[in-house]
Amino acid sequence: MEAAVSLSTPIRVLIADDHRLFAEALEVILGGDERITVVAHAGDGREAVKLAGKLEPDVVLMDISMPVMDGIEAARAIRAARADACILMLTGSNSRADVDRARKAGAAGYVTKDRIAAELIDAIVEIATGESATLSS
Repeated sequence: MEAAVSLSTPIRVLIADDHRLFAEALEVILGGDERITVVAHAGDGREAVKLAGKLEPDVVLMDISMPVMDGIEAARAIRAARADACILMLTGSNSRADVDRARKAGAAGYVTKDRIAAELIDAIVEIATGESATLSS
């Protein structure tokens, strides 16, 4: 499978989460890895769609539950505008229904917020390089 992103340049990440402190903590976690650069934060789904269209990030970290437009709808809109967009869903839930909804919206991966520190960077690199196109719970 051809890589979506060359690792000779950092993976450009958009964080979409309505909890500002959580988004800032994510940026700190990601900032510790030279393979990743956070390009922007979105506080709701509509803003995520707008920023994803403008900035064309390699990966969008998308919270499922957000105001204005939830992450599922935002993921669907981003993928409709750009079929090659890589979206990694973030959520506090690990329900099978949420995983199924995320898959149907075109998400490339799914990470629960309690597993962020252990799995997030690996998940970003995997989907950005085209190594993983399936969701796990």
